[in-house]
Amino acid sequence: MVVVGASVAGVRTAQALRREGFVGRIALVGDEQELPYDKPPLSKQYLTGHYDEAKLQLLTPEGAASIGVELRLGVAATQLDVAGHRVHVSDTSFLDYGACVIATGASARPSPWAARSGVHLLRTRGDSDQLRGSLRAGRSVVVVGAGFIGAEVAAAATSFGCRVTVVDPLTAPASRVVGDQVGQLLETVHTRHGVATRFGVGVASLEGEEGRIEVGLTDSRVLRADVAVVGIGALPNDPWLVGSGLTVDDGILCDEFCRAVDARDVWCAGDVARWLHPGHGETTRVEHWTNAVEQAACVAHNITHPDDLRPHRPVEYVWSDQYDWKIQIVGRPLRGVEHHLVGDPEQTPPRWAALFAGEGGHLEGAVTVNWPRASVDCRRLTASGAGVGDAVATVSQLATAVRR
Repeated sequence: MVVVGASVAGVRTAQALRREGFVGRIALVGDEQELPYDKPPLSKQYLTGHYDEAKLQLLTPEGAASIGVELRLGVAATQLDVAGHRVHVSDTSFLDYGACVIATGASARPSPWAARSGVHLLRTRGDSDQLRGSLRAGRSVVVVGAGFIGAEVAAAATSFGCRVTVVDPLTAPASRVVGDQVGQLLETVHTRHGVATRFGVGVASLEGEEGRIEVGLTDSRVLRADVAVVGIGALPNDPWLVGSGLTVDDGILCDEFCRAVDARDVWCAGDVARWLHPGHGETTRVEHWTNAVEQAACVAHNITHPDDLRPHRPVEYVWSDQYDWKIQIVGRPLRGVEHHLVGDPEQTPPRWAALFAGEGGHLEGAVTVNWPRASVDCRRLTASGAGVGDAVATVSQLATAVRR
């Protein structure tokens, strides 16, 4: 078994294979020299210095040895020979496989602008280390992109005493995921903490060098900053598969069992997988930590139980820690045609839930702020196909119980 990719999807796949009873050889290939580490804290606790390297570790050499996983770190996969059942890697060697799991994740979308220095992307531990070195009290920071990475970096920068401005062409943060109305409620997480926001306007240029950066906006205004952070999405790490014969289209196309549609012994997990979601009837690619973990478990089961294949049918879940807020999103809110708000966005700290109803009145998803219990219930109710009325009643009872 060759698992290509040593982040959370790859590590969890290797571990799950052993739990499922796989007894053959497992090689885990990763392009970074360092031991596998977790990435969500890179824009939060690790960036602010509250986590050290040890808290990021996903797999130690001792842990790998204990389950018989061979670590091949510091070498990138360069070619997949499907017919020859072979993975070629950057040190010019190769690994033969009986089955291959591709879990190469995604990379930060590069900045399209040409500033000489002082512009940061954030995807790796090294990226986080470099950014932390640039965040100092009194410095001004412009964050381009108000997705989770950008919003979390903005929160971290304020904790260093930086002056922060967030820019995004969308009219509200995360509106591609939660819609404009709920996105505007999420905007208050920034304004309550003194962050300037420029929504509905894009970046036309980004020039200069650290300490003297100019960000030209599409409305002709110019922002001046010491540091800029560009968080404008991610690209799946699939270019190495060109010529492999696999169908690659913004990720590797897989069936509902997470098996590549072009090769019965190639499987995919995590950000690089575009699989047929049996509940939605369409292919989807999800860049969430929880999806990577659950997909890894699904792949490991299907490899070890070929007569009992299980479709990957998750209720999506993602969380974000920003300032003292915990934002959690379950399901697919944008599939809803209306939403119901429970709780009070104006209280301090705010605690509320937005529940999204589909055309048939069932719960499609939810957004919760500072309300983990409500998020747990909403994910369970979304999975069960509950009506939005029942979900609103359940969450309202939680609110009543808290007030008492």
